[in-house]
Amino acid sequence: MKLRLLAGVSALVAVAGLSACSSGSDDTESAGGGKTAIDVWLMRDSVSAAFQKDFEKGFEADHPDIDVRIQIQEWDGIGEKVTAALASNDAPDVIETGNTQVAQFAQSGGLLDLSDKVAELGGKDWLKGLAEPGAYEGKQYGIPYYAANRVVIYRKDLFAQAGVDATAIKTRDQWIAATKKLNKGSQQGIYLPGQNWYTYAGFVWDEGGDLAVESGGTWKGALDSPQALRATAFYKRLQALGKGPKDSDEAQPPQAEVMAKGKVAQVISTPGGANVVAQNNPALKGKLGFFPIPGKTADTPGAVFTGGSDLVIPTVARHQDAAFTFVKELTGDTWQRKLAAAMSYVPNKTTLAGAVAADPGASAMAVGAAVGHATPNTPGWAAVEAKNPIKDYLTAVLTGGDPEKEGVKASDVITSAMKSGS
Repeated sequence: MKLRLLAGVSALVAVAGLSACSSGSDDTESAGGGKTAIDVWLMRDSVSAAFQKDFEKGFEADHPDIDVRIQIQEWDGIGEKVTAALASNDAPDVIETGNTQVAQFAQSGGLLDLSDKVAELGGKDWLKGLAEPGAYEGKQYGIPYYAANRVVIYRKDLFAQAGVDATAIKTRDQWIAATKKLNKGSQQGIYLPGQNWYTYAGFVWDEGGDLAVESGGTWKGALDSPQALRATAFYKRLQALGKGPKDSDEAQPPQAEVMAKGKVAQVISTPGGANVVAQNNPALKGKLGFFPIPGKTADTPGAVFTGGSDLVIPTVARHQDAAFTFVKELTGDTWQRKLAAAMSYVPNKTTLAGAVAADPGASAMAVGAAVGHATPNTPGWAAVEAKNPIKDYLTAVLTGGDPEKEGVKASDVITSAMKSGS
């Protein structure tokens, strides 16, 4: 799964209503037999070849008048490719897009407003971290597809040696106490790189804050808010219980490789990180477990950044009725359960969390996803990630900078970036 944002989407075609666009749009193509052929772009690793085959077979059996043509797209360069498609007269009928990308495409008028379809699609149960970024200015353009988020990956053997029961860790205070017990000698209680800003964002949301806030149509950075400062204090305490670098993120060096090489009791990662650890150190196979990031209180898990995808229909799509049928099926309960089992993703509805109950990593994700968030829902946020002042802010604080002063500086950069990127 890639968690990406796009920069600079040019002005595209104006939005048209579903009924207005579709009245003559489902003309048959060369699929044969009077079928309507629809083109669908799904992203690499969104589905396996086996799932794709099963879905196409099942969908076309239930909808014999529609021929589905799925094309797997690569993440690299997809922003420019989608932008060009939306501006053309030959766009695919359905496109998978990162959940945080929807606002930029919607702002430019390239996506179909599906607000009147939310109830039909079971929108009341959607994960907020997928549904909220799929909306823009009060209208729903992106339909939640699947989610993935960070959990704690831990060494079962090291926890047992320290007498720590991972299942009993439900609160931040319990997490800190357990990590202190695990942090001894050459063993790191946790490996937390200083610039792991997605994890930090979760702590900000736990405190009731956000990375940026909107007031009167203007977005401003909010790392100097009381809520963000409380989150910073907790992040600093947790990060100090290991030897993670203060000036780099989880990719430099790859934290899974660090965990594989040494006595690291915990990392914060998507569950797939455990596979990388075991690949680098086969002796750890079967010794890794998962639990949700703890919250401030035992009754609410820690907030997480919800990554994943939404499905959108371009305004210029020629077969919007058939496209909606495809979206309804793939995001419906039956195929969501099958997708979760096949791909270890979190289904798009809180009511479907049981679909991953047998998968330790995915079930831990599902707990966090129920209270997940996305980055500020504004097209200007892409410019913030390009500059990434949050990483610089965390490094500054972890190396002795005053949190409030550094927070003001970082917030100013965020504000300026959002203005330039809108």
